[in-house]
Amino acid sequence: MAKTVLVVDDDPTQRRLIQAVLERDGFAVSHAQNGDEAIQHLNSGAGVDVVLLDLIMPGISGQDTLVEMRARGFNQPVIVLTATGGIDTVVSAMQAGACDFFVKPASPERITVSIRNALSMGSLKSEVARLKKHASGRTTFDDLIGTSPAMLMVKRLGERAAKSSIPILITGESGVGKEVIARAVHGSSDRAGKPFIAVNCGAIPENLVESILFGHEKGSFTGASDKHLGKFQEANGGTLFLDEVGELPLDIQVKLLRALQESEIDPIGAKRSIKVDVRIVSATNRDLSQAVKEGRFREDLFYRLNVFPVEAPALRERKEDVPALVDCFVRRFNVEEGKSVVGASAETLACLTAFDWPGNVRQLENAVYRAIVLADAPYLQPHDFPAISGVAAPPPEYVPQAAPAPSAIAHAGSDAPPVDSPVRILDSRGHLRTLEEIERDLIQLAIEIYAGHMSEVARRLGIGRSTLYRKVREQGLEGLVKGGEAEADADVAAA
Repeated sequence: MAKTVLVVDDDPTQRRLIQAVLERDGFAVSHAQNGDEAIQHLNSGAGVDVVLLDLIMPGISGQDTLVEMRARGFNQPVIVLTATGGIDTVVSAMQAGACDFFVKPASPERITVSIRNALSMGSLKSEVARLKKHASGRTTFDDLIGTSPAMLMVKRLGERAAKSSIPILITGESGVGKEVIARAVHGSSDRAGKPFIAVNCGAIPENLVESILFGHEKGSFTGASDKHLGKFQEANGGTLFLDEVGELPLDIQVKLLRALQESEIDPIGAKRSIKVDVRIVSATNRDLSQAVKEGRFREDLFYRLNVFPVEAPALRERKEDVPALVDCFVRRFNVEEGKSVVGASAETLACLTAFDWPGNVRQLENAVYRAIVLADAPYLQPHDFPAISGVAAPPPEYVPQAAPAPSAIAHAGSDAPPVDSPVRILDSRGHLRTLEEIERDLIQLAIEIYAGHMSEVARRLGIGRSTLYRKVREQGLEGLVKGGEAEADADVAAA
């Protein structure tokens, strides 16, 4: 998904120049000719990732626009543009919330680097905020990624259920994000900030389930050298998330039912029951009603857990959310891996959206993780997802080596086959390179192979020597024509 840059400048020529630079690097560009128009654009809800803001404009100044943006809660990174680089101007802009500045006119490289740094800083802030919410148990449904009808239904049901203490059963395939929904229920309830304890019931050894859930007293059984509180007491006052609840043994299901009905637990070896205040959110990828029919799950417990069912949709049922999920994962893994990937190309997003994702969001997350680790280009390409796109990675870019010694020509007729160093046809994004770029690389390669012997280079390329020297001058390759300087001078004179 291309990142959008809002360019705020009263000079239309300056806006067009910046737009050309940004669009060449894959960014989408929006325009505003003054501060009022910029605020209106942001208020409209249009997606903006970075703002380029001119400080000197008629009407409301860039400085005042920046202050107004922050007052209205717009936290996009802002890079200020100025015709003068006075220290007072820079300090005032930074104090108002700008993350960078440059003096007009700026080089394309300076503009691009500044925007990518701003995006990286924005990703870092977003990831820190996400981790803080996660650690403090304050993740809400606003933090769930997706605006598809299926996800909007999940959010609507979850927000209503969160306002009460009603038991919730989240169903759905493996990898759809059931725990994320459970955390949003907790963070949207009056228990936000209290303990959120997650237990994978299918990963606990059967002989330890009771102790882990309900706790035990010291000496209650062999090996019980210390008192253990158990997950119910750890979650006291908060939420206990029982993932894969259908894997619980039948005898533990009886104790769990009592804990839900009476709000009290019986630790192993305890002399009396202990009252607990815990909200239960459970999840399963199995059909519990079928398990009840087969006698593998207690019917009374099923009805106790399934008071408020929430169906988490599979990713193939909400493919329109794939671009937003990819963007979220790119930001996260950029921070974790120290990368600066901007996003995914349009071709890549089309490929990922068309895929069925049998492993759901978890599979997409792992695929993006692998792509981020291997990516070299600013945008993820289809070949970064070979198992999904079927597109293999392009061959490594040709790096010219030092020109071989003239004696290399003498061995041209030897039995050893020459080493092929092909000129690249595609660029790093998988698109065709320009004819001029390919021609330059081909001429450079020929000069290096034949050690600057221009007559041989011209003959092998099938062009005249005067044409060859003209192209060498046009392409700026004069520095390579050292082995045949005398020949070059003579030919240039003749030309």
